[in-house]
Amino acid sequence: MRAPPFVSRCVRRTARPPAVAGGRGCDDAAVPSAGELPITQYVPDGATIDLAWGHPGEALLPVQEWAAATEAALTRYGWQALSYGHGAGPGPLVDWLAARLGRIDGRAPAPAELFVTAGASHALELTCAALTRPGDVVVVDSPTYHLALRVIADHGVRLVGAPADDEGIDPAGTAALLDRLRSDGLRVPLLYLVPTYANPTGGCLPADRRAALVELAARTGTALVEDDTYRELAYPPAVAPPSLWSLADPAADPAPVVRLGSFAKSVAPGLRLGFLTGSPALVRALADRGMVDSGGGVNHTTALAMAAFGASGGYDRHLARVRVGYRARRDALAGALRAQLPAVRFRLPDGGWFLWLRLPDDVPAGPLAGAAGRHGVGFLPGARCYLAGGGSHRARLSYSLFDPTQLVDAAGRLAAAVAELSSPGRSAPAR
Repeated sequence: MRAPPFVSRCVRRTARPPAVAGGRGCDDAAVPSAGELPITQYVPDGATIDLAWGHPGEALLPVQEWAAATEAALTRYGWQALSYGHGAGPGPLVDWLAARLGRIDGRAPAPAELFVTAGASHALELTCAALTRPGDVVVVDSPTYHLALRVIADHGVRLVGAPADDEGIDPAGTAALLDRLRSDGLRVPLLYLVPTYANPTGGCLPADRRAALVELAARTGTALVEDDTYRELAYPPAVAPPSLWSLADPAADPAPVVRLGSFAKSVAPGLRLGFLTGSPALVRALADRGMVDSGGGVNHTTALAMAAFGASGGYDRHLARVRVGYRARRDALAGALRAQLPAVRFRLPDGGWFLWLRLPDDVPAGPLAGAAGRHGVGFLPGARCYLAGGGSHRARLSYSLFDPTQLVDAAGRLAAAVAELSSPGRSAPAR
């Protein structure tokens, strides 16, 4: 078990992957001239293999297939595809999504339990806006998706890290934590976690802990906010476990779980399309918000294109292709690390985009990041995935963005950086 959780009133505002040797996010770039404005969030420099970024590989994005789906939606729905959309999301996508979740998860949501969003981050933003108020405490898994901490903190709440071990969040320790917080007179409306092919660990929360957390949420009234972004990226023969949402009693009031979903990883992040499954009362409340009353359903035209993509079978064909592609990338990076860095430990995930490394005791992640930059490779130091006090010898490597050959090269560069750090007198090779 880890040390007692750290309580923080805020999260630092620069919580995005660091720029390393020229690979950079647009926020880190110099202000460009009028003709040089970037198009994408991550701007590679061609010299650095930056494994800090959880972005899709360009070869695995369905450019032509999406063009066909958009044309099909416009042909089928005509002017309706370009009008203001239904508040909770257009019927064709809601119906298709409910049926699909019934096939790939433990329970199919009723249409009244679905709300279409502009991605999982938007779903988290809406959930926090609906269920928290300033001064509340929100508990988060340890480690967890680092940028979610910013989204939650924007609502004026305090963040508290949950007790956890190598299998994930500890239900008994979390129950004791909730009791302590409430005994101090604090309101704790939410607990955020990524239990399936987690960011950053790649792991899945065991079945007994899933059931225990759902029971805890039902008993205490602290809703689980389940970030289920990676469910569709299970590598056959692996099958994603039932969501926490599907394990909860659908008649419970208040609902113990809100599940956040997204097409960012399974199709493309540029769609800005996702969904949440929650109680009918929560869906009605979201559909009644002023933003929706003014603007209609979120991302309506793209939502109808997704419905067409799904109904045509294009989504299933695309998903089969990207599962093979990402599994090959995982295997290339994992195999190269095992060959070139045998002192580094990690579990091979059955899905998702990440390897979660345990570095040697004499190689802290912070100094290693600097050495890695000199060798032309980047990663996310594990400390970024904790509120404080953890992850000093952890590193998150994303294998999604680069092809297998580049990933093997990245492992070699990282091995050189580890060797440099382990031998302070050794000079770095010229590049």
